[in-house]
Amino acid sequence: MNSPDLSIIIVNWKSAGYVRKCLESVYKHTTGLRFEVIVVDGGSFDGCGEMLAREFPEARFIQCQSNVGFARANNLGYEQARGEVVCFLNPDTELAGPALNVLHRALASVPGAGIIGAKLMNTNGTLQISCVASFPTILNQVLDFEVLRRAFPRLGLWGMAPLFCAGEELAEAEVLSGACLMMARATFEKIGRFSEDYFMYSEDVDLCYKAHRAGAKNYYMPAAVVVHHGGGSSGSSASGFSAVMMRESRWRYFRKFRGRTYAAGYRLSMAAAAVVRCGLLAPAMPLASAQRRMGLKNSLHKWLNIFRWAAGLGGVSIPTAAVAQR
Repeated sequence: MNSPDLSIIIVNWKSAGYVRKCLESVYKHTTGLRFEVIVVDGGSFDGCGEMLAREFPEARFIQCQSNVGFARANNLGYEQARGEVVCFLNPDTELAGPALNVLHRALASVPGAGIIGAKLMNTNGTLQISCVASFPTILNQVLDFEVLRRAFPRLGLWGMAPLFCAGEELAEAEVLSGACLMMARATFEKIGRFSEDYFMYSEDVDLCYKAHRAGAKNYYMPAAVVVHHGGGSSGSSASGFSAVMMRESRWRYFRKFRGRTYAAGYRLSMAAAAVVRCGLLAPAMPLASAQRRMGLKNSLHKWLNIFRWAAGLGGVSIPTAAVAQR
């Protein structure tokens, strides 16, 4: 049997409904390519396998007995893949047109390309600015305020310049969102696959950095449009956990690539940032409306948890509600 042109790997965690819509869009819009779909369930047992058997029998399904994490689940799916090109696609995405065809052609047009990512749109049709980013540093992590990003979107600190390039041509980028990544099988093997040092978050940053370090260039392709509903499987109850897990993963990234001293500096900077945030939030609560007060309370709780993590007063445990995808 001939190998497919493309292997599409999707990691599921209690997102069977999203997987259905995702695959409907894949089969509708991806034509002229021989592709296979591999869905890995990270121990959620949400009926995804049964749904696939009924509605998408050509897709292959892998059932993990526990939540092994986003990176490990993707690697498991890859081990069953046969395509010379692989695409890692989040379940809470829908193709807006032939996005995978566009990415596949773009990858073939640039010899030695590393990773190519799509243009991600929010559910409401607005651009998802997390499509691209710069490699993390202590400075851009400490200054990671939405208001600063929106005020100075072209600042090199954020790495968002490719989003503002005219036209629909490839643009070099440092970090691409893990919601939709495409690369050659040979590249994925060469850079050591997804690093399983992370349970969730930063595994896409790690992968992009390894491609960059190997001498390959990563690209953003604005002509490939994907709707990323974002956080569909997370749920609001996981927001505090996610905030701490994100920083834990960044700390692991810094320790791996920048050394223990730099990682310690990052942790210290997060403790200082948490103190500042809490110092601003606490006095504002008595003056806020009831509705606004609830949001401030949640933010204060989140930053208190971040401070506890940064100060070493509490680790990160993985609750049953945690997701292994973004």
